[in-house]
Parts: sequence; C-alpha cells; structure tokens
Amino acid sequence: MGAPGGGGGSPFPGALPAEQASEVRRLAAELRSGAVVAFPTETFYALGADPRRADAVSEVFRLKGRPGDRRLPWIAASRAQVEAVAVLPERASVLADRCWPGPVTLVLPLRAAGADEVAVRVSSHPLARALAAALGHPVISTSANPSGAPPLTTAAAVHEAFAGRGAARLGILDGGRTPGGEPSVIVDVTGESPRVLRGNLDAGLFRLLA
Repeated sequence: MGAPGGGGGSPFPGALPAEQASEVRRLAAELRSGAVVAFPTETFYALGADPRRADAVSEVFRLKGRPGDRRLPWIAASRAQVEAVAVLPERASVLADRCWPGPVTLVLPLRAAGADEVAVRVSSHPLARALAAALGHPVISTSANPSGAPPLTTAAAVHEAFAGRGAARLGILDGGRTPGGEPSVIVDVTGESPRVLRGNLDAGLFRLLA
C-alpha cells in the first residue's frame, strides 16, 4: 500500500528520464487517437485505453476475449485527477489518504450526469501515473492478458500474448518486470457500508471505515 497521505502530485514529466518521458507522451497521444496501450503497474501489466473513446474500450474487450458488459477500472495520476471525475465520500477519503498511491481500488460514484460508478486507484508505479497525467484524465487499466490466462509481468510476455489476436494498434510501454503478487484490492464505498469485492483489506483500515 502507498504511504499515508500519498496520491497528490504526478511524477510526470520531471521525475522521468527524457527518453521515457518522450515515450509516455507518444503513447498518450496514441491513446487519445483510439489506440490500446499496455503499461506496467505495481502488480502486473495492464491494458489501457482512453475511457472517452468507445472504439478503444470495445477493442480492449475484444483483445481480452471478454464480453463488454462491465465498466473497466481506471488508474489516475493523482487524487486530484480522481476527484475531477468521481465523488470521494468520507469513507473513501480515509482509504485514499492511507492507501494511495498503491494497489487499493475504490468503487466511486462518477460526477457525470447519468453515470453510475467506476473502480479507480492511484497507482504507485510512476509510469502508470505518468501515462494518466499525460493523457489528462484517468486511463482504463485492466490486466493485460486474454480472459482466463494468468496476468503478465513483462512487456515481452504481453507482446507474445496478443501478437496473434489482431492487435493492429497495441502500443507497449516497457517498464521492465513488474512485481506480480496479488491484484489490487477492490473496495466498494458507494453504499451504506463498505464492501471488499476482491482481496483482503488490512484489518486496521477496515476498522477505520466502521
């Protein structure tokens, strides 16, 4: 989990080497044009797309071989970027203060009229945050593997997994091997009581939500 009080500033572009920052900018432009981009997170590689591009969102579902009947999770560059698009209730704010940046995803109400909710987190991986910062809003982030296959920890494995699936516009942001481990914890804070939908939340944190 992230350090307490984390999730404020974005690491982009100043904290990245010039060549890496240039690649992030290039791939953010690809996202805006409707491409799908794989990128590293603090657990596994993710498939990303601009959530404002319906064609790109559909392509993510097609590449994964998964029905497009669920909203895909997002990664944001900062807490401020989350709050620009979603409402952070008091319970969610407690978790954001303690767990972001880090692998805790919160299900939050969206601000857009007629929208329902989205699962979003501020990643602790600098390249994941940089990509969202360069895009200007949160980026879709779902595990970069075909449905039913194990999640992947290298750019080479992602390329191999999708090479035969007709991925005409799949960019890959190579950040080296990721740590793997457990996928992010998902906590739904939209109801009267918080519900852990995936993984295990630290008991001390859960008591704070009571």
